[in-house]
Amino acid sequence: MLPADSHVHSEWSWDAPLGSMERTCEKAVELGLPAIAFTEHVDHTVWMVNLDGLPPDDHLATVCSPDGELTPPRFDAAGYLEAIERCRERFPELRILSGMELGEPHRHAEEIAKLLSVGPFDRLIGSLHCLPIGDRFTEPPGQFARRPAAAVMRDYLAEIPRLIAQSEVFTVLAHIDYPIRYWPTQQAGAFDLLEFEEEFRHALRVTAESGRALEINTRLPLHSTILRWWREEGGQAVTFGSDAHLPSAVAHGFEEAAHMAEAHGFRPGKDLLGIWGRVD
Repeated sequence: MLPADSHVHSEWSWDAPLGSMERTCEKAVELGLPAIAFTEHVDHTVWMVNLDGLPPDDHLATVCSPDGELTPPRFDAAGYLEAIERCRERFPELRILSGMELGEPHRHAEEIAKLLSVGPFDRLIGSLHCLPIGDRFTEPPGQFARRPAAAVMRDYLAEIPRLIAQSEVFTVLAHIDYPIRYWPTQQAGAFDLLEFEEEFRHALRVTAESGRALEINTRLPLHSTILRWWREEGGQAVTFGSDAHLPSAVAHGFEEAAHMAEAHGFRPGKDLLGIWGRVD
């Protein structure tokens, strides 16, 4: 059996216009997943996007100002929770978890507290998407366009401990390797994971000491070495997340990810809700 997919987006995420909660559930049932968590994007950081580098039909362009400033649309928590209940009724054979992917939660505690008051959320994952550049913020592609790639990677990993220390609302750290998705190979050469071992280990150690789980994100398969470092730095649990923005991407790469987790000593729990614990 494949693990539960604990990081999925539907039409309730502002950057998933082609998502569908119902069709995603259908796909999960087809695959035989024990559970799925709709962790919709909740972003409050306003950041800059390089519009010149986007295809004309890219969804990001539709939510940016003419100068490339992106203000994430408001998350409709009440409407989303109603949709979750409808899917739970339609797919009783599938455990459906409500959730949010909280972007930079350490910077937006007040806004997140308001959302949490709307209703229950089963799975909250914390993400770091944006870093400051001057008096503004931008995601890794914008960072790499303006700064040395290695410096961006180190700044990203240095921000993870601050994220962990300054926010207690989430239980899973998502895609710790997020900048690698956009690594500028032509300018910086092939990515060398070992060059950043010290920084990765520090971020993983702080995360482990906080009691949080580490996500094995399969959108860009997590490197096995990072999972080894996670265990060596005291990590006790992992989850699996496809980061799917389309129904067809649910549980992508999960068979390989599950084998990797087992090879590093992690096993599923009895409740099958996607958290695998460490076996010593």
